[in-house]
Order: sequence, then structure tokens, then C-alpha cells
Amino acid sequence: MALPRITSPHATGSNRTQQVMLQVLLATVPGILALTWLFGAGTLFNLLWASLCALGFEAALLAARQHPLAFFLKDYSALVTAVLLALALPPYSPWWLTLIACGFAIGFGKQLYGGLGQNPFNPAMVGYVVVLISFPVEMTSWPAPHGVAALDGLKHILGIVNLPDGWAQATALDALKVNKSLTIDELRASNAAFGHFGGAGSEAVNLAFLAGGLYLLHKRLITWHAPVGMLAALFVMSLLFWNGSGSDSNGSPLFHLLTGATMLGAFFIVTDPVSGATSNLGRLVFGIGVGVLIYVIRTWGGYPDAVAFAVLLMNLAAPTIDYYTRPRSYGHRKPNSGFKLGE
Repeated sequence: MALPRITSPHATGSNRTQQVMLQVLLATVPGILALTWLFGAGTLFNLLWASLCALGFEAALLAARQHPLAFFLKDYSALVTAVLLALALPPYSPWWLTLIACGFAIGFGKQLYGGLGQNPFNPAMVGYVVVLISFPVEMTSWPAPHGVAALDGLKHILGIVNLPDGWAQATALDALKVNKSLTIDELRASNAAFGHFGGAGSEAVNLAFLAGGLYLLHKRLITWHAPVGMLAALFVMSLLFWNGSGSDSNGSPLFHLLTGATMLGAFFIVTDPVSGATSNLGRLVFGIGVGVLIYVIRTWGGYPDAVAFAVLLMNLAAPTIDYYTRPRSYGHRKPNSGFKLGE
């Protein structure tokens, strides 16, 4: 007589994590195309080098922990971290800057805590913040739109040549933050970084990432709660503290929604299922917190764009948010409902 099965008859199929990560990578394509159109091959160089660095660090740390390389590398989580990090870094970033950012993202943002699914912080934002604090000059050297030839940019990445003065410019958020005398109209006329509502070019980039985010929503890979919470909070904050277009302007709601890394953060960063909140209400609260912090840091803090800092701060708060937004389990009464032991 055959012995009975002692394990559950689990269904087998394709790697769910792998499929989700591939869909996320696909959703970044519109943003990649917009950045490439705006800054040339610099974004593609960032993506290629960051991917190699992230996969190399992932393989080395997995080997050090005696984990199987192929199984974990094929979930593409390290590749997603590399792509999000590369998109956040300035195009034509020096090779060593990207290397350091990827090392901290994979090593200290992910593998230090046990790997995928156990990291309390968003790995890409960990790497980004480390290099932003450590190398502020390189991290604020954004090239002028359509202003760098691919070969010259590659030589700059490798440290062979330094690009001439004037190749880099302040972003719209940088320009607005340091502005003390010009109205928004005068600032827009004198600074090529400004567009109609946000930064020149960054409006198209943000709309491209919005399109990618809507694709993820359509595929039901993310829920609307965290993105809507973040964007709504950022909109309300910028509307409440919008003081016109004078020299002391903090920027209009459209300016804040279509500038910097707003849409990238809303749909690709705050929706991280590991480092964010887990319940729908919790995701909404998490997104609202990120949106409020982005505006506070952009307007009164020391950094013009604040998506990474806001996300990491809310990552710290995610366990508390989960504790207070836990959905009631089916068949259980609500707390303090008068239920007594023995009923």
C-alpha cells in the first residue's frame, strides 16, 4: 500500500517574482525613452553599468552567504534595483559613483537583512541617498538637455576627459530653491531648466513614468492607494502653501507634480511591497506621508528633491502604520467590542 502524502499538493508554475519584476522593467521603458530623448545616451550608459554592478554585487554576496546564484539572480530583483537607481542618478554619472551607489543598494539595502523580502528600506533609495550625501557636486551635475555628445559623455563617465564648463545646469527644483529675486516668469525666461509647468523636459519624463505607472495599475501589479496618497498629499501641500509666482514662490501644484522624480517615486518607489505598508489603508497612509515629506523637504529642507529621503523616513514608519491599519481577520470581532473570554 502506498504511503499517504505528508505535504500539501502545492501548485507549481512560473516564478511569480520573476514575472512581476519583468513587468516593472517593461513599465520603465517610456521613462527611459523620454530620458534618452532629453539627455542622449547618458541614461543608457547609466542603465548598462548599474545593471552590471548590481548583478555583480548580488552574485558576490550570494556566494559569500553560500546561496545558489542562478535561482536568486533570475528573480530580477537586483536588476530592478539597478534600473531604478540608474534612472534616479544624473545621466553621465562617473563610473565610480554608480559603482558605490549599487554597492550600498545591494549590500546594505538588501543583502544585509537577508535578501529579497526582508529589507526594511527601499534598496535603490538607500544607494541613492548614500551618494547624494557623500558626493553632492556629482549628484547635482545634470547635463543640459540635448547638450552632450555620446562619445564625450562616455569619456566623462570613464574619467578620461572633463566636459567643458556649462555642460551641466541646475534643475528646476534647484533653481527655484536658491532663487531670491526673480519671479517665476523671469526665472523661466532666464533658466533653460524651466518648462511650462515644471522643469523643461522633466514634464515629458514625469508623464512618461505616469504612463508606465498606469500600465502597472492596469496589470494589477500595484494598487492605487500609495501613488494616489502621495500625489494627492503633494498636490494639497503645494496648493496650501502656494504663494503666487513672486520671488518667494514655493512652486505651483503642477510644478511639484511634474518636476524631479515625482512620478517615478509615486509608481515605482512607494509601491515597493516589501519596504512599504501592506494593507490598503496602510498604503494610503504611507503614500500620504511620503507626499507631505517631499513637499516639506523640497520647500524648507536642505535638498531640492526629496523623494528618496521621504521614502526612507516612511520606511521607518511602515511597521507602525501596519500595526494600526491591520484589517480585521474574518470571524473576529473588532478590538474593544465588548467580547469577553468564554463567550
